[in-house]
Amino acid sequence: MSQLIPSTTPLRTFEDHEGTVRAVAVFPDRRRMVTSSDDKTLRIWNLEAGVVLKKMEGHSSRVSALAVSRDGQIIASGDLFGELIAWHGETGESLTKPIKAHSDQINSMDFSADGTVLAFGSWDGTTKFWCTKTWQMQGDPIECDGYCIRYSPSGELLAIATYNKIEIYNPGTRERVASFKAHTKHNLSLAWAPDGTRLLSGGGSVDPTIREWDPLTWQQVGLPWKGHTGRIWAIAIDPNGTLVATASSDNHVRIWRLSDRQNIAIFEHSPAPFSVTFSADGRHILSGGSDRKISEWEVPKGAHSKILAITTARHACVTGDLSTAEELLTQDIHTDANDHTLYAHRSFVMARKHDWDYALEDAIKSISIQP
Repeated sequence: MSQLIPSTTPLRTFEDHEGTVRAVAVFPDRRRMVTSSDDKTLRIWNLEAGVVLKKMEGHSSRVSALAVSRDGQIIASGDLFGELIAWHGETGESLTKPIKAHSDQINSMDFSADGTVLAFGSWDGTTKFWCTKTWQMQGDPIECDGYCIRYSPSGELLAIATYNKIEIYNPGTRERVASFKAHTKHNLSLAWAPDGTRLLSGGGSVDPTIREWDPLTWQQVGLPWKGHTGRIWAIAIDPNGTLVATASSDNHVRIWRLSDRQNIAIFEHSPAPFSVTFSADGRHILSGGSDRKISEWEVPKGAHSKILAITTARHACVTGDLSTAEELLTQDIHTDANDHTLYAHRSFVMARKHDWDYALEDAIKSISIQP
C-alpha cells in the first residue's frame, strides 16, 4: 500500500479558547459541540456558523474532563483540582456550584445510558459515581485510578483504563468482571463500538498502539494497530461503527477502518491533539489540542462506500451469492486499485467459486501491495 501523506490543512478551525483544548463532544442535535480547556472554561459552539454560543465559567483550574449525556440535556465537567460542575445542555447555565468530588485531577467521565449516573475517575486512585438528580455520590467508589472511563452502549458494563491494566465492572453492583494486561505501562484511552461487540484501547509512549478486545472473552482480536509514535490520548468510533479516529502526542490524528484495521488517513494537528470525535453524520472529525483550536477534518470521500461494499460483499458471500460479491468487490477495485484488502476479499470469493487461477492472482496482487 502506498504511504499515506498527512493532510496539514483542516476544512476550518474553531478559535476562541485561550489555552489547550482538552476535550471535544458533539451534541445529539448535530448542530452544536462543547469544548473544555486549560483556560478554565467550556464553550458551546454552533457547528454550522463556527461561532461560540455560550462561554461557561465556574472552574478555578484547567477543565480536564468533559461529558455530555446521551440525550444532550446535561453537560458535566471536571478539573485539575478534582471539582465537578454540571451544566444545562441547552442553555449552558450551571446546574450546580463547583463540587469537590476528588482530591486530585479528574481525568475522565461518562454518563450511564439513561443519564441518571455520572462515573468519573481521578489521579487520587478512585472512580466515583454520582446521581444526576441529587448530585450526591452514589454508593462506594471503586478503588482504581481511572485514566479513561467508558460505559458500554447498553450500560451493562463499565470499562476503566488504569495505569497498568484495563478493568471491567458491573456498574450496578460494582463487581469486577474482568481485569487484563493490555498495553505496556500506560493504558490511556478507550472506546466501545456502537453495538458493544468490541472495545478499543490506546497505549502510552512505550506502546503507542491501538488494541481490539472481544467482550465475550476479553481476549485481544488480531494484531495491534500500529502507526502512531506517541501517546494515544483519545479514540473515537463513528456512529455507524465502521471508522475509528485516534489522537496522539505525535501531532497526528489518524482514521482507521474497523473492519480490517487499516489506516486510511492522517491529519497533522500540531502541536499535539488531546481529543477527537466524529460529527453526528460521521463525515467529519473534530480534534482539539495544544494550539488552542478545534480543527475540523473531512473523512476521505468513499471511505463509507468502500466499507459498505466490503460488508455487502461479505453478506453476499455468506448467503452464497458469489457473483454479486465478486461484482461489488471488482467495482471497488476499479475505484481504488491500491487497496490490498479488496484483492484479498475477492481472492477468497474466487476460491469459493473454485476459480483457482483468479484466486491466486488476487492473492499475489494483495501481497504485492502490502507484504
